[in-house]
Amino acid sequence: MNDTLELVLVLLLSATLTVSLFRRLRLPAMLGYLLAGILIGPHATGFIPPDDGTRGLAEFGIVFLMFTVGLEFSLGQLMAMRRTVFGLGGAQMAVTLLAGFALAYAAGVDWQGSTALAGALSLSSTAIVSRLLSERLELKSSHGQRIMGVMLFQDLAVVPLLILIPELAQHEGGLVHALGFAALKAVLVLALLLGFGKRFMSRWFNWVARQKSSEVFVLNVFLATLALAWLTHRAGLSLALGAFVSGVLISETDYRYQVEDYIKPFRDVLLGLFFISIGTLLDFSVVASQFPWVLAVLVGLLLLKLAIVYGLGRAFGDIDSVALRTALAVAPAGEFGFVLLAQAEGVRLLPEAVLQVVLAAMLVSMLLSPLIIMMSDRIVLYCCESEWALRSLALHELSARSYGAQKHVIVCGYGRSGQNLARFLEQEGLTVIALDMDPQRVRAAAVAGESVVFGDAGRREVLVAAGLHRAAAVVVTFADTAVSLAIISHVRELEPGLPVIVRTFDDADLDRLKDAGAAEVVPEILEGSLMLASHAMLELGIPLARVLKRIRQVRSERYHLMRGFFRGITDETSESAEQSQPRMHSVVINEGAYANGRMLQELMLEDLGVEVTAIRRHGIRGLQPSAETRLIPMDVVVLLGVPESLAQAETRLLQG
Repeated sequence: MNDTLELVLVLLLSATLTVSLFRRLRLPAMLGYLLAGILIGPHATGFIPPDDGTRGLAEFGIVFLMFTVGLEFSLGQLMAMRRTVFGLGGAQMAVTLLAGFALAYAAGVDWQGSTALAGALSLSSTAIVSRLLSERLELKSSHGQRIMGVMLFQDLAVVPLLILIPELAQHEGGLVHALGFAALKAVLVLALLLGFGKRFMSRWFNWVARQKSSEVFVLNVFLATLALAWLTHRAGLSLALGAFVSGVLISETDYRYQVEDYIKPFRDVLLGLFFISIGTLLDFSVVASQFPWVLAVLVGLLLLKLAIVYGLGRAFGDIDSVALRTALAVAPAGEFGFVLLAQAEGVRLLPEAVLQVVLAAMLVSMLLSPLIIMMSDRIVLYCCESEWALRSLALHELSARSYGAQKHVIVCGYGRSGQNLARFLEQEGLTVIALDMDPQRVRAAAVAGESVVFGDAGRREVLVAAGLHRAAAVVVTFADTAVSLAIISHVRELEPGLPVIVRTFDDADLDRLKDAGAAEVVPEILEGSLMLASHAMLELGIPLARVLKRIRQVRSERYHLMRGFFRGITDETSESAEQSQPRMHSVVINEGAYANGRMLQELMLEDLGVEVTAIRRHGIRGLQPSAETRLIPMDVVVLLGVPESLAQAETRLLQG
């Protein structure tokens, strides 16, 4: 018991420290788990022995990862992107598998091990790449669609690969026999589960939902996932296949998003344990002795996949810049590659030295993945003539469109907000020049006669080409703080007196944007609250003049009374904003509280960075209490501040 408790404590401590470090460095948590496993594994500090029990528990991480993949599986999305998914994605997997198999077999690995290696190396990281593309606002770009199509096919291809690898270890016959036998079993089991399971799953979840118990609902999700995983395992297939089928069946019910919300914390923790177990496999002594081979596999992996994906992209009609961006994102290894390697290691398909070399090379390639994507713009500009031509053409078109324009408004982003803004301004006789990075939207709007041009508003030369020196204002219509700060910086440098109006999601970055030089910052959540309040007051018979006065007052105070809120379980913010965003918190002053009978000025809560926004006494809420207000029992003090400061203020109010 003590040994088990010590093992759990070591796992939790190492995971907490390394994942926290990687979060601060804005790197994927997955890499933090891998590093934790390396540090505490049997080949480093030795805190975790090579225990089959630990690895067996970690397999549940794979189960819930595949369950989530099945849950997100969309037949409609698959059909909409079928040419990219089955064309480019299928060709990438086929060519990479053949090339990887040939190279591994030529290096002396038997055909079973070569097949497992080729499958592991052919996969890329959906988790890392999709997150980076989302942060860079490139998911809907041409290369973003290509990348996600290839990743979608890879996620689907994991299923047969997970079936194939155990069969390779059990059959001494040819590859065709092993693959055919595994495929036959998979088809029969899948046909049975998908054919009869859909109707049963829907009815079963309806019955569970009628119990109106979140506890029962979560238990049922675990039951459905593990039951189907057990069924496929009993049929001689993998646990992960059953979990994938369970996700697919649940995705056809009305409870898909609810299930996803419930399962995500458990999946992430168990998956983290799996990646820790992968890290424990890495032996630095073997890696150091085989370092030239590690470097060779790393460089070979990146160059091979880069060449294959680039060549296939060009063959499928992509221009060279789109093909190269796609290849750069797909080239590094992915998390499912570790899943396949762990499975191959479990059935002893690979020699230890080969496993260590490939594991190290894949790990380093994943560490390089964010850097490669961040440098993709420079790489493409250096390598692709079409990128220079497209940017030059876009700048020329933008310069021609803005030529002669005076006192116009540069609208950055032409989504729904940008389009509505442009129509309002044009109705007032103002000239608008809009910039947008979505080529499909730009083409459609340009055909309709809209004044929109393809261009990255975060780039200095694009703003100059848009006539920044002659403009009357710049409006940023998308909620992206990093790009907004870049635009403000360029405007402050080139035209310090030009007003920049910025949209943001909430008040988390309001002060930061104002300090950078934004003339106005419009938090959409707070503005939505203002509109809701104004309509409600009008419906309640409050005069229009008083409503307008109240709205102007709130805006003039920079949303002071609306900043911060009482959080609930349905409120979701990004992890970085969550800790920095002010929020409200209520503290009840009881008889024995330190603050009982004291004035607010005596408590000096402002020194903690906390403001008392209201005091509710006898059910009556009083805003902006004075410093001389004396607290009495059963007062409810409403505080505004960041979480850490709120905790200190509550302690001072209650304990002194």
